[in-house]
Amino acid sequence: MADTETLLETPLAGLHRELGGRMVGFAGYAMPVQYPAGIMAEHLACRSGAALFDVSHMGQAELRGDGAAAALERVTPAEVQALRPGRQRYALLLNEAGGIIDDFMVANLGDRLFLVLNASRKAVDVEAIGAALPPGVTIVPRPDRALLALQGPGAEAILAPLAEGSVAAMPFMGVLESPVAGVPALITRSGYTGEDGFEIGVPAEGAEAVARALLARGAAPAGLGARDSLRLEAGLPLYGQDIDETTSPVEAALTFSLGKRRRIAWDFPGAERVREELDNGPKRLRVGILPDGRQPARAHTEIAIAGLPVGEVTSGGFGPSLGAPVAMGLVARAHAADGTALQLMVRGRAIPARTAPTPFLPHRYKRAAGIIAA
Repeated sequence: MADTETLLETPLAGLHRELGGRMVGFAGYAMPVQYPAGIMAEHLACRSGAALFDVSHMGQAELRGDGAAAALERVTPAEVQALRPGRQRYALLLNEAGGIIDDFMVANLGDRLFLVLNASRKAVDVEAIGAALPPGVTIVPRPDRALLALQGPGAEAILAPLAEGSVAAMPFMGVLESPVAGVPALITRSGYTGEDGFEIGVPAEGAEAVARALLARGAAPAGLGARDSLRLEAGLPLYGQDIDETTSPVEAALTFSLGKRRRIAWDFPGAERVREELDNGPKRLRVGILPDGRQPARAHTEIAIAGLPVGEVTSGGFGPSLGAPVAMGLVARAHAADGTALQLMVRGRAIPARTAPTPFLPHRYKRAAGIIAA
């Protein structure tokens, strides 16, 4: 781990230390990996109640100007122009070879688009998007803002009394600009745990007041460790591990992010590769993996069949909600079908495993009729 004294800090660094957070280096920031309760307790608190994560290290930016949505479509296959005001969408930033520069969120605020970018890629993203923009459209980073993620089935009950707008009326991927605990906020009903929840963007100077108000109403502080185990159980890819600039949307099993209109026009970076892989199949696919027994298989573990390599684990660990190890990996397409028997080469020993559909636990996002499995 990097020396935390040389790292950047989020506006909540003091609160993390006050709460006993164990700080580690992540994406250039000192971040809490866990609190005294421990990763498993934080994970289970999110699944049963609500957990509060500091994700202020992530990038926030605005895309301003007439034609901003059309301009953003120059670098993503998402249908940004079809995104209605008050709604948000998951999108991929692609290079000319069809690899994923980053995955990000884009929200339509009516007079501008708002982007949330991965911490390790935000500078790369801003440069890539900025280089594609026409005159009159600009991308404006917002390092003056903090970002909190309140996740879990109890998130709405905790947030609702603190927000002036009606968060109860927000569907999954809905967007609301409303003060929270008296602090101006941009609220989206989204997150990366597989649970219902919210991401709350606020001015940096107001972050601690909002965090303390949410904690006072019963949210459990949670760190990077629980965030990782939660997203792994939810089958959600992590940039830099499960996807990167060599991975295509088809290989990554993220084709849902390709807009229908965009598949007709094929007018986005890397379209030739994406189209070929959709027509003929990719060489490899991201799959879920369930190891036998209790031994987790970590990233970069070799995946084999009959002793011959067929892929590599990209993320792996113990799933507290399942009480068993879980993993994801990139596997040769011929061996990617659900239920395929695999061997995970852990410390020179072959651990039996099988491919499995993701998510490992059903998503519990809020649709119009309530909380349902995705």
